[in-house]
Amino acid sequence: MDTQVNTQGVVMVGEDICKQVISRADAFAAVEQVFGAMARGDAYNFPVVREAIGHAEALYGFKGGFDRAGLTLGLKAGGYWPGNADKGLTNHQSTVCLFDPDTGQLVALVGGNYLTALRTAASSAISIAHLARPDAKVLGMIGAGHQSAFQLRAAAEQRDFDKVVAWNPHPDMLPALGKVAGELGLDFEAVSQQDLAAQSDVIITITSAHQPLLMTDWVKPGTHIACMGTDTKGKQEVDPALFGVAQVFTDEIAQSVSIGEAQHAVAESVIGEGDITPIGAVINGTHAGRGTAEAITLFDGTGVGLQDLAVASVAARLAREKGLATPLSL
Repeated sequence: MDTQVNTQGVVMVGEDICKQVISRADAFAAVEQVFGAMARGDAYNFPVVREAIGHAEALYGFKGGFDRAGLTLGLKAGGYWPGNADKGLTNHQSTVCLFDPDTGQLVALVGGNYLTALRTAASSAISIAHLARPDAKVLGMIGAGHQSAFQLRAAAEQRDFDKVVAWNPHPDMLPALGKVAGELGLDFEAVSQQDLAAQSDVIITITSAHQPLLMTDWVKPGTHIACMGTDTKGKQEVDPALFGVAQVFTDEIAQSVSIGEAQHAVAESVIGEGDITPIGAVINGTHAGRGTAEAITLFDGTGVGLQDLAVASVAARLAREKGLATPLSL
């Protein structure tokens, strides 16, 4: 898929336009392609900058990279403002800047909030598509925040699920997720964490936790787990011992061991970098993926800059094609 942006002038693509022009299928294809490019060495991420700024309890930083295959160059600037919900704003705020790789000129400014949610859900959906058992029927959701609805909708397109079981540290948030499940024609049940693991064939963790919410002994053979919430040093969603019994995959190994869920398992010497496989290798067919039906597979979704650039590039191209992009003069 051609993800190049038309470089005839600078355009702005706002949040509302992103919602209009890009679909879950578009995001899935763009992220899958860039994961494959990363595994081939055709694309690479720049080092992540992520800092507590000492104001409004905010985390702020930059993610960027270059995809030689898609000729996509740029960065996403943004972070997390925990007080935004009280102001009627999304806690996660970001903007993507795309540049012409041949000249370095800015070609697009793209709203990153909706796209971040879309690309994160695409990442876990890709892991389900390539690693979960084909006969998976029960989806477990640990977390019921803003991102969870995106995760649920994307996951439901990858397997023929018939039920969703969910747990959230704030139970009052679960009915909203249950409504999404109902819209998808899926049964929904709020359960304990242990019961969730006992029932689930696929588990998605999407929280901002700093301690394990899923223990190794609870997980049944054959389960696929997508750990999507840990993207900063200190965050944690699952028992580190789980990495010792699972086949472990990730978007990028360097981020997985430093700011992803694997950081704790590596620190405790449960696994090493060599025990983690890039999901792109499975996409490219150079790794078989799931070994057996009884294997536990785990995807550490850390969120790489190239994901953001891939979906923003598609959104910018589609907005231009539909005449919805706003021209800018700098």
